[in-house]
Amino acid sequence: MKLLMISGDRSILAGKEGPFAVTLAGLAKEFDRIDVITPKAMTGMRAEEGIVPSNVFFHPSPSGLWYQCTWAFRTGLQLIRTHHHDVMTVHEYPPFYNGSAAWLLRRWTGIPYALEIHHIVGWPKAANFTEAVWWFWSRVFLPIEALGANKIRTVNTTVQNLLARWWISKKKIEVVPSFYLDHAALTSVKKLDQKFDVVFAGRLVSNKGLTELLRAMTMLPGTSLLLLGDGPELERAKQEAQAVGITDRVTFAGWQKTQSDLWSAMTQAKVAVMSSKSEGGPRIALEAMALGLPLVATKVGVMPDVITDHENGLFTSGSPQDIASKIRTLLRDESLRAHIAQNAPKILEKFDGTKLLHEYAQFLQSLSK
Repeated sequence: MKLLMISGDRSILAGKEGPFAVTLAGLAKEFDRIDVITPKAMTGMRAEEGIVPSNVFFHPSPSGLWYQCTWAFRTGLQLIRTHHHDVMTVHEYPPFYNGSAAWLLRRWTGIPYALEIHHIVGWPKAANFTEAVWWFWSRVFLPIEALGANKIRTVNTTVQNLLARWWISKKKIEVVPSFYLDHAALTSVKKLDQKFDVVFAGRLVSNKGLTELLRAMTMLPGTSLLLLGDGPELERAKQEAQAVGITDRVTFAGWQKTQSDLWSAMTQAKVAVMSSKSEGGPRIALEAMALGLPLVATKVGVMPDVITDHENGLFTSGSPQDIASKIRTLLRDESLRAHIAQNAPKILEKFDGTKLLHEYAQFLQSLSK
């Protein structure tokens, strides 16, 4: 069976072994061929440099995002006619060019497809005016796009319930988690000395709540923060840290080369924070829990599905004051910290990577039956 994927993830083309590489490695065992259509690569690196299996092929656009819908449609049409794909999956988000291309491909070829909506930009909180605008247009476009898809895949019940309130047929929506945790790798991570009090890890973009976290740090004198990751908000985060006078307590460690490097780096802290305003997961929060890190998290994405407050994590409203309060609680209360650290790794039982990737493949394959 052959799979066509339309995605916006360019991490592999940038040479990064992240969650998308894990997903494709698992799917490659279930499909004979996978073609991935993406936006223009940001670097000159190629996916064929050993990050993904040999039966996975990338087709990055040569042009900017304004032409992505046209590129995805034309390339997808050529690929389907050449390789006769059985099913297609489409990662959709604003400005909705992936879903538009998928609708056209379905009209021209009849290929069945799943529309994947992992999170709603700007919901439950918008990080800026642009996200608020995208939330509005998501409310308009997604119910329309859902009409042309065979199935809608969400990765958490939060988004599933929202889409159902938007009059998308409940029969079409399925929760198929995308949080493929590697039990063996996560339980064998080399743990390092705890040199930091708090760790944040992830792509540094506007919805991550970095400003709130950095301002929370100003209310925690003597507390150190390790920031792992890079992205368009990196320089702004550095400027914010300087503006609030905490540069001596914040370490920007950048992108870690491998997943194991990232996980080891995370173990240098006593507490992890996930302060996002909107998410689909995030997977990194679940990985922090799997590593036994007490987690302070906002109620976004999959977090309400997995965290029981004060049992395997702490919820925060996301305000600087509340983030600071929850961090302070965990740093001062060693018994609570130990209790959460003991319970948090049970998340591995819920999101076993091998099992979930097989279920994801079965979900996609069922569309062609």
